[in-house]
Amino acid sequence: MLKKNARHINHVFFEGDPKHNNGNPVNQAPGHQEIELALVKLYRTTGDSLYLKMAQKFIDIRGVTYQPEGEGVMAPSYAQQHLPVREQTKAVGHAVRATYLYAGMADVLAQTGDKSLQPALDSIWNNIVDTRMHITGGLGAIHGIEGFGPEYVLPNKDAYNETCAAVGNVMFNYRMFLTKKDARYVDVAEVALYNNVLAGVNLDGNKFFYVNPLEADARNAFNQGLKGRSPWFGTACCPSNIARLIPQIPGMMYAHTDNDIYCTFYAGTSTVVPLSDGKVTIKQTTNYPFDESVRFEIKPEQSKQKFAMHFRIPTWAGKQFVPGKLYHYLNDKPAEWKVLLNGKEVSVKPHKGFVTIERAWKSGDLVELQLPMLVRYNKAISQVEADIDRVCITRGPLVYCAESVDNVAMPASYVVNPSEDISITKGAGALKYIDFITVPAHSVQDKDVHSLTLLPYYAWDNRGDDAMIVWLSENDSLANASIPKISEYISDIKATHTFDRDDVYAMLTNGYPANSFDTSIPRWTSWPQKGEEQIVEFILKRPIALQSFSVYWYDDGGGVQVPKSWSLEYKQNGEWKTFPVYVTDEYRMLKDQYNMVHPGKDVTTEGLRLRIVPLPHAAAGILSVQIEEVK
Repeated sequence: MLKKNARHINHVFFEGDPKHNNGNPVNQAPGHQEIELALVKLYRTTGDSLYLKMAQKFIDIRGVTYQPEGEGVMAPSYAQQHLPVREQTKAVGHAVRATYLYAGMADVLAQTGDKSLQPALDSIWNNIVDTRMHITGGLGAIHGIEGFGPEYVLPNKDAYNETCAAVGNVMFNYRMFLTKKDARYVDVAEVALYNNVLAGVNLDGNKFFYVNPLEADARNAFNQGLKGRSPWFGTACCPSNIARLIPQIPGMMYAHTDNDIYCTFYAGTSTVVPLSDGKVTIKQTTNYPFDESVRFEIKPEQSKQKFAMHFRIPTWAGKQFVPGKLYHYLNDKPAEWKVLLNGKEVSVKPHKGFVTIERAWKSGDLVELQLPMLVRYNKAISQVEADIDRVCITRGPLVYCAESVDNVAMPASYVVNPSEDISITKGAGALKYIDFITVPAHSVQDKDVHSLTLLPYYAWDNRGDDAMIVWLSENDSLANASIPKISEYISDIKATHTFDRDDVYAMLTNGYPANSFDTSIPRWTSWPQKGEEQIVEFILKRPIALQSFSVYWYDDGGGVQVPKSWSLEYKQNGEWKTFPVYVTDEYRMLKDQYNMVHPGKDVTTEGLRLRIVPLPHAAAGILSVQIEEVK
């Protein structure tokens, strides 16, 4: 069936089929670049060169036979159709599509030897790691196009970082490694895998994140308007992508030529590698990424079989966490890693990130890597404005974050001063095998606080939907500014009806309700007008480019309940217009959280109008609203 479908596509797109397009070959590249990867896999499985030629054709015609005209999702750069692929030098457009394209290009290069693709791949890779990648390996910082923004624009709270884009980052970098035998590509893939990809699924494996911000408070923790991770999405690409990638990781742990074995990812595993002179059985033992020791037992099929073993020394064991120019350690003293052969240290120097032991191996030979996992404070270069006067804490290949559940004060309120006075402890419950870090810090909210506890970023939001932060403040003024406050954009509010014991202005001051039935704070309700449509108009102090709008519903379980539906309008040039909700957002009526929507296109507005349709037997109520401007 696969071969039949592929040949049908070839017939329609490249030969011409009377039943399609008036018999003329379609001769266009796909808008979402997935078929190229599939065709290369089909070629490798069947050996039929037709499928490899098809993949190459789809790559060759991108940006040549068709270029869309428009903006946003119809912009030529959105699906990387702005230029022929060999002329592309920077990562642009939808991040998932981009990484799939780059992975497909690397596949075609590896299978055909077409070196004309190499300069573009090298330039794009450098552009990503030097200007467009979050420290978690996340790609696609910008909402709206789910894609790459301008260079160095790497927001934290508003980061998009779709889980699928991190999967694409792993796929692209692993293929680049196979092409160039350079460990720095595995280093990027590892960071993306252990941080952004794994954050996309909870520890139970049954709930998922579509987006992965680097900071979250009660409003924006879940930018899709969801309550924490979701069991599923309307666009269900991320859960299925994780389910596809994770089983592939064992196959990425080793690579080989006729007489070389490359040890890439580290985890407890065993495998048999077929070399030209005989098979080699390898057993790897480790609790990496928390264990500093990785041990290999090597059993060649032939006695004293000669071959080379290449062991990756990760970038994080050197002067920076991940390859590229974006991030560096405050203390750039490298970790003192060691390589032992049968218990004795060997003197080796890395080449392209690998140390090599070439010898006549005997069954039972043992190699041990000792990779000290120091707690490191990271800085971003000054061009990344979102991270000025901030530090990020890492250990080994893991990015760490602070979560509300482990700390007395709001995570954004903490100020850290890099120190070696650090403790490491194990978590509890579902997190019992995970290393937690405690560092000296103080909170601008609570003067009695003197420490901050952090956990790996991938493990946040497993004990409740809490606030979280990755990049921590270095001074009090920044921490104070980071604490969310009432909206600075609204000058007045008008409502069609306000209950005489309520206050329409309450929704401006209630930053963090305890829940939707929080009676300890004031509120706005339309009681006793049951079932009657209500309009709440927000008059802005000035026109703003809208990033998001959030509403926290009041629900007492009786006369005031979350509404049947709601919608938003925005005012432009004195005219009220329908708000263009982003494609993966919905007008949700969820309790005990902010319900957030983003614009699906650029929206600059002079005012906002909330239309609420209550349930027939109830009035409507709001505890808080939040408006965010594009920074």
